Amino acid sequence: MTFIIIGGGVVGLSVAYGLLKNGQDVVVLDGADDDFRASRGNFGLVWVQGKGADCVGYSQWTRRSAALWADFAQEIEDLTGLDLMLRQTGGMEYFTDQVELEEHIAKLKGLREASGGDYPFEVLDQKELRERVPEIGPKVIGATFCPEDGHVNPLFLLKALSCAVRQKGGIIRTGVKVVDVSGQEGEFKVALEDGNHLSGEKVVLSAGLGAMELGPKLGFSTPIRPQQGQILVTEKLPAFLHYPSGTLRQVNEGGVQIGASKSELGLDDTEDTETIAQLARHAIDVFPHLEKVKMVRSWAALRIMSPDGLPIYQRSPTHPGATFITCHSGITLAAAHAHLLPDWILGRAEAQDLSTFSERRFDV
Repeated sequence: MTFIIIGGGVVGLSVAYGLLKNGQDVVVLDGADDDFRASRGNFGLVWVQGKGADCVGYSQWTRRSAALWADFAQEIEDLTGLDLMLRQTGGMEYFTDQVELEEHIAKLKGLREASGGDYPFEVLDQKELRERVPEIGPKVIGATFCPEDGHVNPLFLLKALSCAVRQKGGIIRTGVKVVDVSGQEGEFKVALEDGNHLSGEKVVLSAGLGAMELGPKLGFSTPIRPQQGQILVTEKLPAFLHYPSGTLRQVNEGGVQIGASKSELGLDDTEDTETIAQLARHAIDVFPHLEKVKMVRSWAALRIMSPDGLPIYQRSPTHPGATFITCHSGITLAAAHAHLLPDWILGRAEAQDLSTFSERRFDV
């Protein structure tokens, strides 16, 4: 059975790899270099801490993926010879505001209660934190630690997934733009901007923001929007930041990546000095020695957000054989998308129930 996967980012490639392992034929259609690409602009976290505070199903799905990540990374590395630079020794959230710290602790306690007590985290006061992270500044009053958190090099992951898909027999066509898609199971037709057409028995729409235009053609409502985030990177520094956070991580080359801005600006991926300055101030508040280092790079990118921030996994109600997949946590969920999601896409009885993440939750 041939699957046409529209979208060649981390989400599309993870799904493609999983389907290939399940004996399916796969063609991935990847867009142009100047498309809006979340996979090339994200923060690279494999993150559990705090996710799913309003939806325990999302917390559980996230944790399942995080638990699979070590084996997933080893599998991809063994196949391709490429090191993903996975480091999954836990993550910190640093706080300089008491109210924000207490609100975060309450969120984690709520997740622990909703999980029947199975939700590991620690609360560290300033003294306890300084014993583990001596570089923190005096403004940091405490932190929370989750042992399931980690990070990976997202560009290495993207490259390795591309190699893995090809080594498993998949076809990746790059620099192509899909302008139309029609049909149903067994006879989908995909039209490209260059005038060429492809046929396949099934279609997976994982085109990020491109799904806003293509989704309705397959019966999906695609309730997604762009959310801008900006990131700074410092010069290479000696290793010191052993625990990534949602706003700070030291990449394998030595630079410190600073991020976590959120702006609702539509399809605007340009940087602004005010946001960059805010990010820099936060980094210096947490690690004062960063005040004297050089900032060498910055960029803005667009996340793909649903109304409630959760993933969407939807089978088309009007075009059997078409599936819509989108999320803003493609790195964290890559292992689940490769190891677990194919069972759901293929309609197997053992597949996890993902109805929590259908588009129907937005029906009024």
